[in-house]
Amino acid sequence: MKRYLIFAAIGPFIGGFLLLVATTVASGYWAESSPGEVAKFLGAFFRTLPFSYLFGIVPALMVGAIDDILFHVRRISPALRVAIMGAVGFAIAQLLYGQRGPDTGAALFMLYGLIGLTPAVLSSWLAHRYADEPQPVHAA
Repeated sequence: MKRYLIFAAIGPFIGGFLLLVATTVASGYWAESSPGEVAKFLGAFFRTLPFSYLFGIVPALMVGAIDDILFHVRRISPALRVAIMGAVGFAIAQLLYGQRGPDTGAALFMLYGLIGLTPAVLSSWLAHRYADEPQPVHAA
């Protein structure tokens, strides 16, 4: 249960922030930044945070379910599980957000992929650190 709480709390928060960063960069808004522009950006982030949770909690829980399934496969180490979750998060975010708008390119490909990769890796690592039960050691 802790695993799902970690994914539900962290995934939409980090993903919503990174989605706002990616769309801001794609629109050309960050051409010149000042403290006032950063304040506007953070204000927009906190105003849209409820919508990030509204639309991001189900995908975060789905990714958490994949992490839970991989946790029960004994031969997969925690480091490999975190890497697999990063790849899954990258692929899902790229499919969902990568084809938005007329702009394409390597930078936007990476930005939209990082929207899923970062929360998936961070949540999987935190779940390993704080939610995984110790596994019993079998005598050889």
